[in-house]
Amino acid sequence: MTDEDPSLEATSSAAKAMLQQRQLLTDMRAQNYDVIRFATYRTACKLRFIQKKTNLHLIDIWNVIQAFRENGLNSMDPGYELSASKVESILATLFTQLNKRLPAAHQIEAEESKVLLLNWILTAYDKDNSGKTRVLSIKVVLSTLCSGKLVDKLRYIFTQLSDSTGCMIWSRFEVYLRDILTLPTAVFEGPSFGFNQSAARSCFEPTSKVNINDFLSVMMADPGPQCLMWLPILTRMATVENTLHPIPCEGCHRQSFTGFRYKCDRCHNYQLCQDCFWRGRVSGNHNIDHPMKEYKSYKSHVKQLGHSIKKSFQCVPHKTSNNHKLPHFPEAPEKKIDLSYIVTPLYITLMKFPSITQLFDLYLSSPPTPLQTRNGFPNNLLVHTAEVSSIDSTCSSAPRSIESCRIDDEHRLIARYASRLAADAKNAARSPSEVHCSADSNKAQRELIGQLEAKNREIMREIQRLRLEQEAFAQENAEAQYNPTLLAELRILRQRKDELESRMQSLQESRKELMVQLETLMKLLKVIIV
Repeated sequence: MTDEDPSLEATSSAAKAMLQQRQLLTDMRAQNYDVIRFATYRTACKLRFIQKKTNLHLIDIWNVIQAFRENGLNSMDPGYELSASKVESILATLFTQLNKRLPAAHQIEAEESKVLLLNWILTAYDKDNSGKTRVLSIKVVLSTLCSGKLVDKLRYIFTQLSDSTGCMIWSRFEVYLRDILTLPTAVFEGPSFGFNQSAARSCFEPTSKVNINDFLSVMMADPGPQCLMWLPILTRMATVENTLHPIPCEGCHRQSFTGFRYKCDRCHNYQLCQDCFWRGRVSGNHNIDHPMKEYKSYKSHVKQLGHSIKKSFQCVPHKTSNNHKLPHFPEAPEKKIDLSYIVTPLYITLMKFPSITQLFDLYLSSPPTPLQTRNGFPNNLLVHTAEVSSIDSTCSSAPRSIESCRIDDEHRLIARYASRLAADAKNAARSPSEVHCSADSNKAQRELIGQLEAKNREIMREIQRLRLEQEAFAQENAEAQYNPTLLAELRILRQRKDELESRMQSLQESRKELMVQLETLMKLLKVIIV
């Protein structure tokens, strides 16, 4: 028996991929999107179809960023070209992790979704059939077509377009605009939203300095740049497609409908569903030229009347600007500390704090009310884990003064919890037998709380000391740049700085775990008291 010819196998795979791609486009044409009158909604509908057909609508932006990190894209140059096998590996990571998060009854065909999306991406971005796609192109297409808030997607994109000072690099923005406008071209909307040389200049001036807030205010404005007007519609479409409007449509006479709702400003109580409005289906005296207002939700007449009365009592009307909804981010990215060499296993922490091990033994012997969990972890533990995890963004760090205030607040919160627990234990009415059984246990737990508070204060003092040493090191470093005689000391101080950063991170991790253990102890005490 002879082996099959590899060339024949490759030809068969290419033919199968071509058939799948052709079937995808045939299914999209069958939805009759081309009769939609508005190019923005027509483009958004087609891209939403691609989203759902490839199951990208089930993956949010944070999972996409995590897949990029797992495959090493965060350390690659945006212009580096990836092979088709590397792109396939990224997509396999996305859909494999998706199936791990989905219930067993809602699992998807990961292999089918991977192949379908891979072929569509290569068709759109590999015009010369080289089998290679740039890193930035992959990041743009996946971050745009996944689910999530538009502001989060644009924040991530800006980290790929900006330099170390937090200002946008114009050449990268042009490449980004070319990549994102390839999406409408891939669904045959190139004549309406294709890339041209004036598209980038319609968004920003080439010589202007654009920070994260400038970028978001332009990209999320209403109306935004002409070439990207379909982008916010695509995001809104995902949020309203399951919204029910329990009123009849005057065009198709359905008693209720989902999606967008359109109300005429001239005809009394004349309302259309999105299908009728987009396709120009009208009835009665209504004309397609009448001004219509778009709604994403439904309010009953009673709620509308209450809202009108409330609005009439307001002395100063509210402004309808969209810019005030955008959060303000730091313009310059904060310097990151290299934590790649720090490893703090849990068992090391338990060895440092033997009382925590005793707490686990006590917890197992008298289990409290079960905590709400997600993916097998307590929710409060997920919150603390999220605080120390990093996304591929330079705009999410808070000022150091705010961090210091937050630590002080947590310290006071621990003290308040401990005093409240002590008061509850003192004032709780219990029978003599219950007091006799739990007196020793409560005493040990109060001692443990005291140990935790003392350890917390010690950690706070150590963190403050390390910060002072780091600031002193920064000042000496500035002086050393102008004094060649201090270069030798500078090398020693750099080594000391790395040790201080490592120690500070270890203390922060230990303190977060102390907070988790203290919350568990509180729940345990409440159960014992009750």
